[in-house]
Amino acid sequence: MPDKAGAPPRAWQRMLSGRRLDLLDPSPLDIEVEDIAHGLARVARWNGQTVGDHAFSVAQHSLLVQRIFQLQQLGASARDGLAALLHDAPEYVIGDMISPFKSVLDGAYKAVERRLLAAVHLRFGLPAELPEPVLRRIKKADQVSAYWEAVRLAGFAEAEALRFFGRPGGIGSDQLAGFLDPWPAKEAESRYLASFEVLAGKAEAAQHSPPKAEKRTGRP
Repeated sequence: MPDKAGAPPRAWQRMLSGRRLDLLDPSPLDIEVEDIAHGLARVARWNGQTVGDHAFSVAQHSLLVQRIFQLQQLGASARDGLAALLHDAPEYVIGDMISPFKSVLDGAYKAVERRLLAAVHLRFGLPAELPEPVLRRIKKADQVSAYWEAVRLAGFAEAEALRFFGRPGGIGSDQLAGFLDPWPAKEAESRYLASFEVLAGKAEAAQHSPPKAEKRTGRP
């Protein structure tokens, strides 16, 4: 419905940075990592149905996924690690909708999510659409994260978590020390920003570094 002045309904959100992000046509120029970190640190995973004194935020989940991705993909590039960290970035605008609710909606939600993620990728030097192998590896890390969150935080029995999220692929909770204890929002925000700065810096350096010369063997 139009607003009281007869204008079309508002489809943008004002961010604390002052940016106005249009959900229907998001521009990379209106995306700031500080807004992403601030928003994700205040969005609760599992609709807030987790143990602990603090919500388990999407920012902390993103760092957990990036950690698992790093463990599973030894030697992965900083660009791929950055993509793993940003995999849920659209939720700083649209929130974390639980999977059961997504399943009852049509494709409109996914379309908005895809547009936002493409804009985020372009803003930070990633391709709008990631290569399928990278997407699969991030999804695998996301599922391992969901398994451990379900068992440690959301009250799932191990058998139930296995049924919904699969086996954790050899990633034990001991390898994720500290990542499964919910952090205060400010800590999640600052740690997200710190990880972003490291990964983005490495990705940019790799992009501008000269190619290594091939080794020559034998006599000229």
